[in-house]
Amino acid sequence: MEFWVFFTAKPLMWLIVTIATFIATSWLNRRVGGTPILHPVLVSLALIIVFLLLTGTSYETYFEGAQFIHFLLGPATVALAVPLFDHFERVKKMLLPLVLACMAGAVTAAVSALLVAQALDASMGTLLSIAPKSVTSPIAIGIAEKIGGYPSLASGLVLITGAIGCVLAPVIYRILNITDEAVKGFTLGVSAHGMGTAYAFEYGLMAGAFGGLAMGMTGAFTAFMLPLLIPLLGVG
Repeated sequence: MEFWVFFTAKPLMWLIVTIATFIATSWLNRRVGGTPILHPVLVSLALIIVFLLLTGTSYETYFEGAQFIHFLLGPATVALAVPLFDHFERVKKMLLPLVLACMAGAVTAAVSALLVAQALDASMGTLLSIAPKSVTSPIAIGIAEKIGGYPSLASGLVLITGAIGCVLAPVIYRILNITDEAVKGFTLGVSAHGMGTAYAFEYGLMAGAFGGLAMGMTGAFTAFMLPLLIPLLGVG
């Protein structure tokens, strides 16, 4: 027991646990056909939470090791500019429709979530945490802190939103007969942020590039839009 307490207090332990869990869940996801329902991020999250609860480990202790992976989130996001640069000419031709689609998607995502939560008598903290659910985690956490929400709740809602977006996207594409990679990627980036962008790469490099573009545009627009929108809806 003393050895276990000593070992779990080391950051390297939780770095290994995080990487090993993600590798295992990625393998599982490939074995079941890549279904978004068993997305590696979601399954890894659930397994690590259970493991932390069983071992009585605090989040702060876990994050001492996981922060090394967290640090790589920024460079990974910036790296999305590489495939985007390869399709820059098409982006320029579609710039106006893309901007309008981003604005419409971001406003719809925030307003619909707030109105539904209000109708269900959600607390003020929940309302302010659910508003940025459709942007990537680092931006959602920053927005939640700024407007008075709970960053941890906002982060969890972001993951749930991403998973739902990945599950529904293929069905919607079939119903609407959407075959354009750029459209598929952009809609995933707007509605399902980073998780949707990663999923978009399964459709092709162009889809991934437009997913990364949509994720960045939606995050930036939401960061400016939400503080102005929330008072208009009588929230906060």
